[in-house]
Amino acid sequence: MDDKSATAVFAANGIDVTPRKDQGVMKVVRRQGLDGDRPMIGDKVTVHYTGKLLTGKKFDCSRERKEPFCFNVGKGQVLKAWDIGVLSMLRGEVCTLLCKPDYAYGPTGNPDKIPPNSSVLFEMELLNFEGEILTADGGIVRRIKVKGEGYSNPNDGASVDVHLEGRCGDRLFDCRDVSFIVGQGEDKGIPLGVDRAMDKMQSGECCLLYLNPKYGFGSEGKPEYKIGPDKDIVYEVTLKDFKRAKESWEMDLNEKLALASGVKNKGNQYFKAGRHHQAVIQYQRIISWLELECGTGIEQHKKIQDYVLTAHLNLALCFLRLKEFSQAVESCNKVIEQDESNEKALYRRGEARLLRNEYSLAMADFQKVLEVNPSNRAARTQLSSCQSKMKEHQEQEKKIYANMFQKFAERDSKTGRPKRRRDESARSSMNGEVGIKRRRRSQDCPS
Repeated sequence: MDDKSATAVFAANGIDVTPRKDQGVMKVVRRQGLDGDRPMIGDKVTVHYTGKLLTGKKFDCSRERKEPFCFNVGKGQVLKAWDIGVLSMLRGEVCTLLCKPDYAYGPTGNPDKIPPNSSVLFEMELLNFEGEILTADGGIVRRIKVKGEGYSNPNDGASVDVHLEGRCGDRLFDCRDVSFIVGQGEDKGIPLGVDRAMDKMQSGECCLLYLNPKYGFGSEGKPEYKIGPDKDIVYEVTLKDFKRAKESWEMDLNEKLALASGVKNKGNQYFKAGRHHQAVIQYQRIISWLELECGTGIEQHKKIQDYVLTAHLNLALCFLRLKEFSQAVESCNKVIEQDESNEKALYRRGEARLLRNEYSLAMADFQKVLEVNPSNRAARTQLSSCQSKMKEHQEQEKKIYANMFQKFAERDSKTGRPKRRRDESARSSMNGEVGIKRRRRSQDCPS
């Protein structure tokens, strides 16, 4: 089948799925998919596919590898024809795509497999799709309805203009145009998840953000919106415009120091309000600006060090509240590297280690605190707590091992008796045979 006749067949039996309607990607549905929504830009899709030339020669097949293929659709990770074709499919659908060279392998083709300027066929099966996960814990999932323009994204400190529509279930509870500073959305009543998704968006983008309670309104809920505690919510966000904040390399040291004071105060404000995630954002900004700076002169160097150490100490306190104990230890370590006798860093590291059940390490930290400040009552109390918890832990281990050994002993006593009987009968049988052999030998030997 040549290019012209293939196009005619697909035009008669299928549809043109290209935005330009230039017949660059023609689709014929072989098996209807399930009713429901289709993949959106950025979704992680899972497909099976078979690629063929118009001659019928197969050049690639995921089924032969017995492994489906996954990619983020609409992100340019695969052939343009795949991005366009898969976005038109339903879950479970099987279709054949006729892909012209401009949407497939172009004028160069693929050496040893696909000749230059070749149209190709792909049989596609859409097995599954899911939104793009933006956080390691899966708490923010994005699905892009309208792709944005350009390659620039808002950063922390950027000014953004957005349109928001928030839903809980089927109920619309928030619909407004609002401007805010990225990292400070809390000031405008914007959920943490919306704020944290900003640095992934492009101008003009419209997306759906699925937020679990941690990134929504948490265990407190939002009474003014009639949202109870621990509710999942969905926000449709349109990024209308934004102005990026200066990056660290775009600012001189004096500018960074001038900004650090206000950012520190904002972090402290969030911490006192119990908004620990938002406080973390502010303290991390200070560190990103100043951690690698040295300054000129002793006074400026001390000022930089004070900001950085304070930011790390405050981060440790936030991470303790958020139960991120490993990160709390890391923040304290940063301080102790610069000031090994820092009382707050040693104490907070001890707290984190105690909560990780690292009793010996925690005790060592609290003992160091008392060496620095013998009148620190909290450290003395924590030291006693470590000792009692360590004792409890040892008692529990003794009980566990005692029960374990008792079970082993009981099992051995049940299974050991028959075995001993078998061993005894075997030994008596062997002794009998040996006795006979000995008698035979004595008889054979000359007297």
